[in-house]
Amino acid sequence: MSVTGWRTAVATGAATVVAGSSAGTVSWAAYKHLMSQASAARGVIGRNTAKPPEADGIYVAGSGKPEPWRMGAQYDIYLMIFGDSTAAGLGCVVADEVPGVRIARGLAEETGKRIRLSTKAISGATSKGLKGQVDAMFVAGRPPDAAVIFVGANDVTKKHSIGRSAERLGDAVRRLRQSGAVVVVGTCPDLGIVTAIPQPLRTVVREWGLLLARAQSAETTAAGGHPVAMADLLSPEFLAAPDRMFSSDGFHPSAAGYELAAKLVLPVLASALGEWRGGPLPTLPTLSEAAESRRLISRATESANRFLRRHEGNVDSVSRLAPANSSVGPTHK
Repeated sequence: MSVTGWRTAVATGAATVVAGSSAGTVSWAAYKHLMSQASAARGVIGRNTAKPPEADGIYVAGSGKPEPWRMGAQYDIYLMIFGDSTAAGLGCVVADEVPGVRIARGLAEETGKRIRLSTKAISGATSKGLKGQVDAMFVAGRPPDAAVIFVGANDVTKKHSIGRSAERLGDAVRRLRQSGAVVVVGTCPDLGIVTAIPQPLRTVVREWGLLLARAQSAETTAAGGHPVAMADLLSPEFLAAPDRMFSSDGFHPSAAGYELAAKLVLPVLASALGEWRGGPLPTLPTLSEAAESRRLISRATESANRFLRRHEGNVDSVSRLAPANSSVGPTHK
């Protein structure tokens, strides 16, 4: 989670207050309060620079370790993972915990086939980075038979446009579908479950995330992919057992959290491949019910965004609301 992302989140959070208030001193106080909350959250979450465990290879039913990939090796289904740190498995201790491994191994067990796993996901990536990941895939060799994408949280913390972020995801899904791959997308998670982010900042980033998830679902479906609404499907479990579902950084999932995510994705992926033998699939939400229930907050967020656009959309525009003699303002770290 970048410093810039937190600073922009703080700016828009303050703008939300400004949009609904005519008192400059009150709005500046809100800005300072949100800034202090962002600083505290950065200190708690920190910057996890650990590299996720290496997980690529060929997975076979009943086998523990994967076979290393070598040119000429035989496989039946080529699975590729795209996206951000959650796709890469940041927070996992060993390769067996990585979501791509859990999905590949589950697919091997379900089908009895040899599954080649290749991970293109990069920690810190946003939807903007998906183009480069897909480009790299085309340069490296043949396209996959199946692709799984987890992305969105960094788009929220870096306050990228919800519409553009969803469109970029849709473009990536469309390119993969045109290459012949089936595509499953785990949409933006509910950042409101991350208790390391204090209130009211948590409410602000939660709303952005839920709106992004809704837009991602629509774009994924339009591009021929299969969205899985992570915010609705994972949040109850994470809220019920945060100590077990989060890793030590309090932001990324733990092994148990990734296991649950993989279990949600696997039936959808296997079904899209025509390989699901586990009975009728449950009806999954294509639009986040959590997002739909927060339409009032959505209108407040849009007011905030209009405010930012009128003031060049940056932190400095909010800092100008401070009294002329104030010594408090945004600091760079």
